[in-house]
This record gives sequence, structure tokens and C-alpha cells, in this order.
Amino acid sequence: MTILITSILIVSLFLIATERQTNINKAAVAVFASTVGWILYISFGSDFVMSQHSEGYLSFLNGLQHNSDAVKEYIARDLFLPYIGHAAEIVLFLLATMSIVGILHTNGCFDFLTLWVRTQNSKLLLWKLTTFAFIMSINLDNISTIVLMLTVTNAILPRTRDRMLYGSMVFIAVIFGGALTVIGDPTGLVLWNKGAITASSYTLSMALPCFTAWILPTLIVSFRLPDTVEIERPSLPYRGDDTNMKLWQRGLMFLVGIGGLWFIPTFSAITKLPPFLGALCVLSLLWIVNEMFNRTIFVQNRRLRIDDIPQRIQYNTIQQILYIIGVVLAVGVVTETGSMHWVSEQIDNIIGNVWIIGVITAIISTVLDSFATCVTMVSLHDITPADSFYAVNGAYWKVLSFSTAVGGSILGIGSISGVVMMQRQGIPLSWYIKHITPLTLLSGIIALTVLCIQLSL
Repeated sequence: MTILITSILIVSLFLIATERQTNINKAAVAVFASTVGWILYISFGSDFVMSQHSEGYLSFLNGLQHNSDAVKEYIARDLFLPYIGHAAEIVLFLLATMSIVGILHTNGCFDFLTLWVRTQNSKLLLWKLTTFAFIMSINLDNISTIVLMLTVTNAILPRTRDRMLYGSMVFIAVIFGGALTVIGDPTGLVLWNKGAITASSYTLSMALPCFTAWILPTLIVSFRLPDTVEIERPSLPYRGDDTNMKLWQRGLMFLVGIGGLWFIPTFSAITKLPPFLGALCVLSLLWIVNEMFNRTIFVQNRRLRIDDIPQRIQYNTIQQILYIIGVVLAVGVVTETGSMHWVSEQIDNIIGNVWIIGVITAIISTVLDSFATCVTMVSLHDITPADSFYAVNGAYWKVLSFSTAVGGSILGIGSISGVVMMQRQGIPLSWYIKHITPLTLLSGIIALTVLCIQLSL
């Protein structure tokens, strides 16, 4: 049965990697694999529990009679629920950040961005777009950031080819901006929630590699651009009847929403509570401010105007949430069979080098989603108390996280935000491979080398 459950995960990962060819939604595949895996696990629960968790099960019984119902109750309560908790921590954080972006955008708090970046200077436009995308993705999830930034990009650039090029560079900025902090990308959240990294140490280690991986390809592309680019005057959404907020009120809401997210690592360090609770706290505060500033509209039973940007963010995030739940549960059930422990031993015996493992991880994540790659590789090792690669803030965790970011940027399809970008901009995979992959591959190699030097010092 262990072989069957493990085979389901392997086939699922293959289907996730070939989503563009099979047209089977990766979220559906992940959810199916997780549900079938746990059904099979609990159906043969006695064998797994006695081989992998005999001490914990005997403690659970505490003198009660051993039977199939007791085994199922132990699996459901002591094995299954912790994985639900791990997935919920990530999901609730994404829901909070998605809602924050929705409230801010509905109230016009991002309207200034379209006016600020607008310029016919092609190089200046590129740096403005990518810089703001990099900064935004440090705080927000990649899906929300890429949808928002592509909307701004497409509002300014009328030509399809320009949209493809600038959209790709915005995507690179989003990927490595998200990799800079523990709250900027689900992979960082996985490691932070596991206790494998601390926020400050992680960011300090990732700063130089992330800036390198973003700035280098952007610099190369800027040298190739003509002096000017064709733009069109963007029309801002009507902000008369839908909201009566003033400029200072929008600025305050922006500060509460985006600035509040900066405080989440400090909040978690002080309170020792999960980061999603800090995100929910920021959301609730922003919600209250929103109600106060728009009190007249709500009293008159009118609604704020909602366009399709929050709806697109919501649609993509719901799929990502289901995908995250499926992957965490699917990898979890295979871990409970003992297969991951066996695989980790083989990797240590055959490879035994964290940098080679990092390169292999980057290669895998070029075609397999970076989140699935990260969760799978994270499950191979537990945190060790000794000073080693697998200790808290050890090299393994940081190399693993950055490698998945590099791999996700090489082909674009190794990241959910990359898939969203390619679909929205109409970018064929062949075009991306020809024009963007050489840049991301070069910058990825250099950035990984920089990280290697840093962690070796």
C-alpha cells in the first residue's frame, strides 16, 4: 500500500508539471491525490500506525482497547489534523492579503501607481514597473501582486510585444521580491511555519541573491530597449459616486494595509503566534478604517464600485488555496508512510551535498510548480538541534527556497504567478524560452553562486 500511495503522489506531480499539455487543472490533481491518499492510508491504518507511530498510538490508547475505530480516530486526530493546520496557516494568510489588496484597490489606493509609472522613456518605465513590483511582492502574495502590476502595465502599453516583454520583467521582479521575505511567497511561509527559519536571518541571507536575480536581467533588457516606447494615456476609474475618500484617506489606508504587513514578522516574534493571525489583524484594522471613511455610502445602502481586478485576484487565489491544501495533504500522507524518510537517506548517501541538491531542486522546479517542489523537499528532513545544514536557519532551507524561486523563473511555468502572467499577456512558451530564459538562467546561476558564497563564509 505504501508503493500505491507513493505512486499516486508521483503521478500527481507529473500531471502538475504537464498541466499545459494535459489541460488538467493542477489544483484538481492535488486535491484528488490528497483525498485518495488519505482514504487509502486510513483504510490500512493499523499497518502504518504500528510501523511508524507505535509509541504515539500506545500513548493515545492509554489502556483503551485496540480496534479499527481507535486506529482511525488516532489517524484523524493526531496525524491528519496537524497537516490541515499547516495548510490552514498558509491559506488564511493568503486570504488576508487577498482581501487587503481588494479593499485597497476598490478604494483607489493604487490609482497613483498608474500615473506615477507613465513615461515614454522605455528604460525608466521598465525600472519603475519592476521596482514597484519588487517592493509590493515583499509584502503581498505573488498572485495578487502580478495581477495588480499586469493591470497597470497593460493600461499603459498598447502594443502586444511591449506587454509581453514588460510583463515578463515584472514577473521576474515579483518572483524574487517574494523570495526576499518569509511572507512574500508561500514557500517562505512553509519554512517559517515549520520553524526552519527566522524572519530576520532569512531576509539577510536572501537580500543580495534576490537583488542580483532581479536587477541583472532587468539591466540587460534595459540596455536593449529603444529610447522611447509607445504608451497611451490611462483612464483612471471613476471615483465620484463609488467612494468619497480624499487623497490623505487613501494614503492612510495604503499605509495601514501595506505598512501593517511589514509588522507581521515582528508580531510573530513577540507573540509567538502564527503569522496568519498578524495578517488577519492588519485586515481587520483596515476593514474598520474602510468602514469609517465610507460611512456615508454604507449608511445610504450603497456599495463601493468593484471592478474585475479583485475578482481576478480572488479567482486565482481560490485555485491557489485549493492547490496548497492538496499538495500539503498529499505530501503529508506519503510522509506518514515512511517513504520520505527512506528517500532522504538515499539522497544523503548518494549526493550528500546541499548545493547539488539545490541545483537539482531548481531544475525540478522549472517544470514542476515551485510550491510543490518546496513542500516535497522540505518533508524529506526534520529540523536538527545541532549546528548543521538542517538546523534552524541552516543552509539547506535557504538554498531550497531560493532554488525553487530560480527554477520557477527560468521557464515561467514553474510558478503559479508565471502561469497567470503568460496567460494574461498571451505569451507562448517558445517566446519566453527564446527571449527571457537565457536571462533568468544566467542571473539564477550568478545569484545561486552569491548565496553559496554568503552561506559558506
